[in-house]
Amino acid sequence: MKNFLFVFFIATFFCIELNAQTKPAPALPKNISITLTPLKNCKIYLGSYYGKTQIIADSAQLDATSKGAFKGKTKLTPGVYFVVSPNYTIQFELLVGSNQHFSIKADTTQKDKAVITGSADNDLFKQYSAFTTERGKKLNTFAQQLTVAKNKADSSAIHKQITTLNNEIQLYRNKIIKENKNSLLATLLAAMRRPEVPAIPIINGKADSTYPYRFVKEHYWDDVAFNDNSLLHTPFFEPKLDDYYKYYVSPEPDSIIKEVNYMLLFARTGKEIYPYLLTKFTNKYMNPEYMGQDKVFLFLFENFYAKGDTVYLTAAGRKVVTDRAYSMMANQVGNPAAPLDLTDTTGKINSLYNVKGAFTFVVFWDPTCGHCKEELPRIDSIYKAKWKALDVKLYSINIHENLMKELKEFVNAKHFSQDWIHVYQTNAALTAEQQAGKPNYRQLYDVSKTPTMYLLDDEKRIIGKQLSIEQFDDLIAAKLKIKNTSHK
Repeated sequence: MKNFLFVFFIATFFCIELNAQTKPAPALPKNISITLTPLKNCKIYLGSYYGKTQIIADSAQLDATSKGAFKGKTKLTPGVYFVVSPNYTIQFELLVGSNQHFSIKADTTQKDKAVITGSADNDLFKQYSAFTTERGKKLNTFAQQLTVAKNKADSSAIHKQITTLNNEIQLYRNKIIKENKNSLLATLLAAMRRPEVPAIPIINGKADSTYPYRFVKEHYWDDVAFNDNSLLHTPFFEPKLDDYYKYYVSPEPDSIIKEVNYMLLFARTGKEIYPYLLTKFTNKYMNPEYMGQDKVFLFLFENFYAKGDTVYLTAAGRKVVTDRAYSMMANQVGNPAAPLDLTDTTGKINSLYNVKGAFTFVVFWDPTCGHCKEELPRIDSIYKAKWKALDVKLYSINIHENLMKELKEFVNAKHFSQDWIHVYQTNAALTAEQQAGKPNYRQLYDVSKTPTMYLLDDEKRIIGKQLSIEQFDDLIAAKLKIKNTSHK
């Protein structure tokens, strides 16, 4: 009996070991095999779009038979990808969806003949690419013909053919979207689609010219989920986003804030797209194209970064964003200007708020700064020619106490008007300010470069900053026109 038991246990143990040795290893989440002739014994890459840029997402080592695989424990984010040669030349595009187990067979000398097996997404993508490539060649031909059209009739005929082809392409895309709803290609094509501009309707006998704009804006993002990370891995999402803010969002800061806030809150669950959008909007409005849009950046800082989203930043990036926000808080358009109690050329304190005028032009500068030496005489010229008669006052801050001698020499050499108020901060005043823990005027007025210029109204509210001299002049004229109109 004991021998039987002994044999039984040995047999059982052997079977367990045998099963353990023959049991197949678990499949990797990502395993895209590739044969890319004639390349051998080299590394190739899998690239992807990331907004407007292109990135390397993975790599594979080809053996002596030109075979390799993009594989690993982590799946790729779905989107549009492309195979890249060792010298970083793009070979061909493909789709990577939820199924990341398929094979590729291709040749670098015949890039358009890559064969992808085991991927329904790429079967559909191949059909779509063939159709659009064929139509694209015709469109290019018509575009070339348009440049040499001999008369209006010929141009009109060519335009008609171009419109017909574009309509065929859009109809084909719509067919894919309708018939392949669960495919990656259908999702991407739907997200890429833009609303067709409707005709202007006639309501009660009057044309509603704003309706097309309102319609397009309302339906611009119909098929887009802002938390979908695959949007980043396409060449069309960021251009579509940029066009939306360029053509369909008012440049007024509050309008932008409404749009930005909606997109970011929607995108929060998108691991990739949320930090991407937050970073994009931060970079865009930290140094905005239009005056006053830095209010958008402050909104982002106060409602996202200050509430914990700095985890997406490096320590250096966190410092840049925080410092930039604090340098903007006190000088927003519409807010009262920070008080300046500085010393003038006679040694007396000359306060900004004691300067009385319809407008006060404030400029921070350095008499050794080359750009300042060009701009300050221009300010003086326009003051003499126009601004003095409009009751504009000039308040000039020399940012270097030890350069007052140079300032006086420059002002005298250029024959500046005697109406200028030139002030500076003494070392003693700066030390007292620091000991009291008060912010310096450099922070309060965001003086990171020279010259830095502001326009204040009669109540010392900021009405202009970060403008050229000509733009400040236009702003003064516009404000006076509004004031004169309201008094009539």
